[in-house]
Amino acid sequence: MEQHHNDVFAPIDIDHMMERVAGGNETEVYRSDDHRFVVKLKGEAGSRDAAKMLAAARQMQHAAQRFAACLGTRHTIPTYFVLSRDSEGFVHALAIQPYLANARVLAEIDWSTISSATRRQIGHDLRHIIGRAIGCLLRTGHLPDLYGRISANAAERQRRKQLRYLPERIWSFLAQRTILHSQNLMLTAEQPPRLVLIDYDEVRRHLLYRLVYFLARLTLFGRDLLVIWWQLER
Repeated sequence: MEQHHNDVFAPIDIDHMMERVAGGNETEVYRSDDHRFVVKLKGEAGSRDAAKMLAAARQMQHAAQRFAACLGTRHTIPTYFVLSRDSEGFVHALAIQPYLANARVLAEIDWSTISSATRRQIGHDLRHIIGRAIGCLLRTGHLPDLYGRISANAAERQRRKQLRYLPERIWSFLAQRTILHSQNLMLTAEQPPRLVLIDYDEVRRHLLYRLVYFLARLTLFGRDLLVIWWQLER
């Protein structure tokens, strides 16, 4: 794993150095030295205006609380936000969550190693989570991201935003990233294990974009219910 030094880690790490453990569509994820917490940092979201970042952090906290309430405590983890200034003087909103030791993202699970009884339980939980997510959309107008994406680094994220990658991104969205390939759902090492959502970002694009995105997600939920039944429950 890569070690990164930045003053932005000061609220949680005494030497301002943390280990990068993952990267998402907009976010870099780091683990504390004692393996108790993860810190999520949005690479392009800093500002020199602390008041602006405080408002953004409050909005992110509200979204996290909304999605946690929708999915329930069994399928969520707490998320806290603090403001911190990085080495270049930009203020960021850091998201801090407990580190789930030995948990695995759903996309990395080898289903041949999972017993049939556990697969059926996971299938039941996935259907429950999908139902809760749809209920959240109908009640609040917001939909939690149950899928997610990974990135190797910030440069890769920027490269994939280029127009020439749009067909690949659309194909991945529509055909490849089923719920069983989720990067945002993790299976804990508890007995029995449980599924938890680890990303609580909301879609903040304009109304037309959100409408098209949500309609597409609702359609793909139908596909995923068939995938769950075929691969886990039949």
